[in-house]
Amino acid sequence: MIDLVRAQHGGERALARRRDARLAALVAHARTASPFYRALYRGLPAGDIQLRDLPPVTKPQLMARFDDWVTDPAVTRADLEAFVADPSLVGTRYRGRYFACTSSGTTGHPGLFVHDPDAVACYRAQGVRIVGSALDARRLLAMLRRGIRTAVVVGDGGHFAGVVWLESERRRSRGRRRAYRLFSVQQPLVQLVQALNAFDPALVVGYPSALELLAGEQDAGRLHIRPVIVESSGESLGDRQRLAAALGGAVHNVYAASEFTPIALDCPRGWLHVNSDWVILEPVEADYRPTPAGQPSHTVLLTNLANRVQPLIRYDLGDSVVARGGPCECGNPLPAIRVAGRHDDVLHLEDGRGATVSVLPLAITAPVDDAPGVHRCQLVQTGPATLRVRLQPEPGASAGAVWQDVAAKLAGFLAGQGLANVELVRAEEAPEESGPSGKFHQVIALKEPPAG
Repeated sequence: MIDLVRAQHGGERALARRRDARLAALVAHARTASPFYRALYRGLPAGDIQLRDLPPVTKPQLMARFDDWVTDPAVTRADLEAFVADPSLVGTRYRGRYFACTSSGTTGHPGLFVHDPDAVACYRAQGVRIVGSALDARRLLAMLRRGIRTAVVVGDGGHFAGVVWLESERRRSRGRRRAYRLFSVQQPLVQLVQALNAFDPALVVGYPSALELLAGEQDAGRLHIRPVIVESSGESLGDRQRLAAALGGAVHNVYAASEFTPIALDCPRGWLHVNSDWVILEPVEADYRPTPAGQPSHTVLLTNLANRVQPLIRYDLGDSVVARGGPCECGNPLPAIRVAGRHDDVLHLEDGRGATVSVLPLAITAPVDDAPGVHRCQLVQTGPATLRVRLQPEPGASAGAVWQDVAAKLAGFLAGQGLANVELVRAEEAPEESGPSGKFHQVIALKEPPAG
């Protein structure tokens, strides 16, 4: 933690020295311990290597060579897949040592990630940075008076990074088990609101789409919470002022991913400052040439300098970001970015009585994420009570069997939301990228929600 403070206050030269030393050590380790990187870097010189000299890698490329990618031979794809298939193991360490999680990501390709203890310690220290930036003395006292009750409003039922992190923290002590609680977005909104009212959290963490829905419930007088801090993560943050006005807490934005968390923290000027002493971000075009500052990138390359068991070096993360040119007015020396696109739609579906029910994208995609044989799935709302389901099965999977399983899981979820009337239409076309950026959106709503 002391090193993080020194890095942030030491200026760009101190940051660069740390980055360069850590990158050199990571590349040397990857060449030695990872058969995948050993082959990938075979033609590169053994001496001083610049980051731009290293070839970018993609999630499908790495997942296809998983057992050669990782640096611990005891970690295998088959073994890890068996581990994450068991929901009772959420929050436990894989092989007694590694933090393990799954991710679908903005490209629609599923991922399996393991993080070693040193990396987890780094992420935990980065979390202290968040607390330090969000809490002044008044807010800290308010949090303590409320027992630091923390509500994490996300999708459950799988080894998703946020869920695994929460459950692992809850396992550390009885006090954490009382203070930290997960609120599933898969439950009907009425039940979610009731549960949050009963818990009365001091800190609310969730995706912006979930927070915006909660803000609407607070405005409508059904939700009665008064958080000290509201923390958004995982998507593009929309109307920060509306969230603050409705929920009453100071709103902070965190840029995070299964590959590294947190990547960046917000500042009073509205920028996200990259924790560049431990993670490198490179905004790039489709051909991986650098994107000029001030322009949205096609994607961004991530290098995780903390994790040795599963090296991520110039890894295509799939997000579009805008890098700030020059220093930020807030005085933070860390590089500043804005995330240009990472947002699925909230669905507004009409029930059998003509009333509108709002459904979060993370909630409706969770049942599909658990379905075997699904490579990609995209839900497109084509009417007030109609969803078009675009499916891309895994190679070798039966398209008919995959459709039946997905349709049954979606129908069961919708029935639980009071939306048994919603028609599911099997699409002939495959899932499509969204717009010229090539980003994949799993959930696409009607342009205008139905009246209700």
